[in-house]
Amino acid sequence: MSSSLSQQEALVYVMVMMSAVDRHMTDDEFARIGTLVRFLPSFEGFDENRLIQIGRDCAAELAAPEGLDVTLELVREALPQRLHDTAYALAVEIAAADQRIRNEEIRLLQLLRDRFGLDKLTCAAIERGAIARFRK
Repeated sequence: MSSSLSQQEALVYVMVMMSAVDRHMTDDEFARIGTLVRFLPSFEGFDENRLIQIGRDCAAELAAPEGLDVTLELVREALPQRLHDTAYALAVEIAAADQRIRNEEIRLLQLLRDRFGLDKLTCAAIERGAIARFRK
């Protein structure tokens, strides 16, 4: 099933992985994915109607043998280095959407940071920004 992804598909995969990592995709997380796809310049020209199919494709990749590792590599290969921090920021946005960060989400963020070669200071800044945006 492994195939190459477009940049936009890879960014959606990151958000779907983060939403599904705890095996429960909340309405808040799904709504946040839709909002980000409609709002962010990275998704300009993207057909929002493809979100469900891309989510299914991502779930199928994750369910395959060594699914998480293979999916992370597909995402890394699809994204130029300039979008690595963008992908990480999208993952943080989805993790923060329900205002609870679970251990599984923290672990996936660590895997993304390592896979993308992001420094801890950049990641901390992205995480701190999300905390500020979602604070009540």
